[in-house]
Amino acid sequence: MSDFTAKDVQALRQASGAGMMDAKRALEEAGGDMERAKEILREKGLADVKKRSGRRQGEGAIGHYLHSQAGRPVIGVLVELASETDFVAKSDEFLEMADDIAMHIAAARPRWVTREDVPAEVVDKERELIAAQARNEGKPDHIIDKIVEGRIGSFYQDNVLYDQTFVRSEKFEGTIGEMVGALAAKMGENISVARFARLQVGEADG
Repeated sequence: MSDFTAKDVQALRQASGAGMMDAKRALEEAGGDMERAKEILREKGLADVKKRSGRRQGEGAIGHYLHSQAGRPVIGVLVELASETDFVAKSDEFLEMADDIAMHIAAARPRWVTREDVPAEVVDKERELIAAQARNEGKPDHIIDKIVEGRIGSFYQDNVLYDQTFVRSEKFEGTIGEMVGALAAKMGENISVARFARLQVGEADG
């Protein structure tokens, strides 16, 4: 018989950031002693926050949003929010965030999830256009590079999901990247937007 309950496993997982099975094994090894189980996790490095980002995200949920006009859907969004465990993926807070992000995507129309997803040739072309625009505005050559760096940030804010400010500021003040990071810290495991698709009536591209 186990000297601990499912609630004990949940409490240890939330306190340490370890996965469900790792928390269960630690409690088994500790004979149900919560503090000793935490020590075991620390000894094994399973609760190291620095390692969290490298842990596999094999679970998650699909968030969705439909925007209607005159009684018919005209914009539809699906977004995959990934997590490490099904325990987190099934939580109300996780599911709510997936739908919130889908709603945001419908309104803000991002093209990529992160800056790393933007093709290098797209960034290079944008830099060229910004530089040309600055020269046409009569800006001196020695400050062109600074202008490009400043305005490329605006390009990311317009087109990259994680750089965009969440459209419902009354619910969360910050970017989507910060919002996802806050949930990851609260849940104690790696959470991220894996991908999304946005469809709008009359548009060739979502």
